[in-house]
Amino acid sequence: MSKVAGGKHVRRSERQWRALLARFEQSAMTVSAFCQREGICTASFYRWRRLLGEADIGDRLIRPADHSPGFVDLGALSSTGADRLELTLDLGGGLVLHLVRG
Repeated sequence: MSKVAGGKHVRRSERQWRALLARFEQSAMTVSAFCQREGICTASFYRWRRLLGEADIGDRLIRPADHSPGFVDLGALSSTGADRLELTLDLGGGLVLHLVRG
C-alpha cells in the first residue's frame, strides 16, 4: 500500500503496479524521485518490482537444452601420464587455489 498526500493508503492491483513499473522504466528517474512523484513508498516499489520480476522469470524458465551445464565431465586422468599434476583455480577476489600432486 502507498500513502497519498492526505495520509490515506491506496491499494493497487498487480496490473496497476505493472503499469507503474513500466512508467518507471521509461522515466529515466531515480527510484526515489519516481516514488515521490507518484506518491508511493520506495519499499513498496522495491517489493513489487521483486515480486513481479520473479513472476516474469517464472514465465520464462530456461529449458535444459537452452543452457550449458554447470559441470562438464572431462573424463578420468590417464594412469600412463606424468606422475605430477598441478591445478590452479582463480576463485576471484584475489583468492587462488593451487593444488599439486606428485
